[in-house]
Amino acid sequence: MRILIAQITPAVDFDKLKQELTTTYVPSIKPEFLGGASNVYPILSDVLKYIYVFAGLLLLFYLIYGGFHMMIAARDEKGLVEAKGKITNALVGFLLLFVSYWIVQIMEYILGIKIF
Repeated sequence: MRILIAQITPAVDFDKLKQELTTTYVPSIKPEFLGGASNVYPILSDVLKYIYVFAGLLLLFYLIYGGFHMMIAARDEKGLVEAKGKITNALVGFLLLFVSYWIVQIMEYILGIKIF
């Protein structure tokens, strides 16, 4: 007397199982203070907007400070060298900020994600 396995085990309907797995709610951990973001790039995108604005304003004020330092130290050779150094540093900072912005834009295009 042979017993068939099909008689003992019930048949599994894989289409029904797939439908149940895709329609059930699976809770996820999403911090509310980050707008429900669960990946890194939306968080980075939100932070980068403020970092670029803050860095640009900081560099602008540093450039203006270097200009005032140059006006105040009009006849002092050491003061002029310091002021020129401040202005040079501010301009290099602007250049680095500009290049970093375009690197982020290129990475956005390559990776296919929306950063800004």
